[in-house]
Amino acid sequence: MVFAHVDQAVLRWTENSPGGPDWSGPDTLPAEGVTHLTVAQGRNRYVHLLGRRVRGSGDEPPAVDLLYAVQYQTGRPMTEWRSAGNPHAKRERTALMGAPVAAVNPAGTLHVFVTTAEGRVALRREDAQGRWESWADLKVTAALDTPAVAVASTGHVGLLAPALTGALSWQQRELGAPLERGHDIPVVPLPGSATGVETSPGRITYVLTDVRSGGIVAVRPGEWPVPVGGNPGDGRHAALTTVLDGYPCTVLAHRDADGRIVLGVCPAEDERNGVWWIDTTTPCLGDPVLALDGYGRVVVLAVSPDGALILARQEEGPGLTLGDWRRI
Repeated sequence: MVFAHVDQAVLRWTENSPGGPDWSGPDTLPAEGVTHLTVAQGRNRYVHLLGRRVRGSGDEPPAVDLLYAVQYQTGRPMTEWRSAGNPHAKRERTALMGAPVAAVNPAGTLHVFVTTAEGRVALRREDAQGRWESWADLKVTAALDTPAVAVASTGHVGLLAPALTGALSWQQRELGAPLERGHDIPVVPLPGSATGVETSPGRITYVLTDVRSGGIVAVRPGEWPVPVGGNPGDGRHAALTTVLDGYPCTVLAHRDADGRIVLGVCPAEDERNGVWWIDTTTPCLGDPVLALDGYGRVVVLAVSPDGALILARQEEGPGLTLGDWRRI
C-alpha cells in the first residue's frame, strides 16, 4: 500500500497481488483539517494514520490537537478520525505543538511522539486494545523539531530529536518500559532530515543531514558520528536493511540538492568503509520512500515533478539493480 497526503484527503493505492506489478486506486479517504500526515504499521498489519489539526479563527488562539484513524484490513475503509488530544494544558500553547511521529512495537502498542511549545518531547501510547495512556514527558527542554523514531525487531523503541547543539536520544532498557535518556550525539541534525533503521538485532542507526557540514551522517547512540558524504537537499532520508549478494546491507535514499533521487548502499554498520552512491537521474518532488515488497525486493517510490506517483523495483543482478521507473 501507498498513502499520500493531499489537501483535505489521503490517497491510497493498493497492490492487486504481493509484489505487483498492478495496482488499484487511488482511493480517496477524507481527512478534513488534517496536516502533517504520518503513517505507522505494526506486525498485526494494522495501519495507523496520524495528523495535526488546527481549528479556530478570529482573535482566539487556534486550538491544535492530534487526529488518528486506523485501517484494519488492506484495501478496506479506515475508521473515522478521532482526537488523540495534545500534551498542553493551555490552549494558547497548542499552536506551537509539532507534527507527530509514530511507531508500533511487536505487541501492537502505538507510540506517538510530538514536540511541545517548551521544547519538550511528549509521548502517548495506545495499546493493542485501543486504550490510551496519559501523555508522558520525556524530560527535556531543548528539542527543536520533529523527532525520528524506530522500533527494533526485539521490540525496543528508539528516539532521536534535533537540538541546538546536537541530537538527543532515548531508548528502552526493557520491552514496554519508559524510554530513558541516552547519550547526546555531537552532531546537529537538519530539522526533519533524520530517520532511524535497525541495522543489527536490537541496534538502531540514525541517518541525518549535518547542519554544519551539509553532508550525511550515520550514528548509533554511544558511538561517534560517521560522515558518509552525499549532497542532500533539505528533506528526510529514507533507510532500510536487506540482504544484497549474501550480505546484510543498509540502503539509503534522499532527494539531492539538484532535486534528483539518489540511493546509497553499504554493508550494515560498516559506513566507515564508504557508501556506494547511485544517482538515478530521476527528479522528484518531496522525499523518496523505501520499502520491501512481498518478495523482499527493494522498492523506491516518489512523486514525479508532474505530480504522478512513480516506482522502481529491484531486479536480479549484482548489488542493487533497479528496473525501469513506472507510473502507478
